[in-house]
Amino acid sequence: MARTKQMAHKKLRRTLNVDEAGPSTPVTRSTEVNPKSSRPTPVTEDRGTGARKKHRFRPGTVALREIRKYQKTTELLIPAAPFIRLVREITNLYSKEVTRWTPEALLAIQEAAEFFIINLLEEANLCAIHAKRVTLMQKDIQLARRIGGARHFS
Repeated sequence: MARTKQMAHKKLRRTLNVDEAGPSTPVTRSTEVNPKSSRPTPVTEDRGTGARKKHRFRPGTVALREIRKYQKTTELLIPAAPFIRLVREITNLYSKEVTRWTPEALLAIQEAAEFFIINLLEEANLCAIHAKRVTLMQKDIQLARRIGGARHFS
């Protein structure tokens, strides 16, 4: 491991002017100032309100963090309640007799739907990369659906 030199952090000291200190305090009083807080803070266009500029990560940082997060998890991505409502609504369009679903059946349908969507988006991403783009467009998804690719439901 490489050896690195560590420097001691110095505390800045400054004396107060008569304007800053006020009439009742002595002028020779000194205060300690943290060097990090003495830096000017970035502000928005509206300088009168004193609002601070919102912290932003560099482009792509949050996307890579989300990719790592979702690759680690095994949970379902679509919220269960809206998906179940949608399944019941579609079922009601086709058959008025089928009104009851077991939780296992709804879970199986949701897992299959997410698997299908994720595979479709993976294939569409490959189509976009083949077109020398990184942005996924509607024509990539249409091409991926037309090609079909290998559909493995295991």
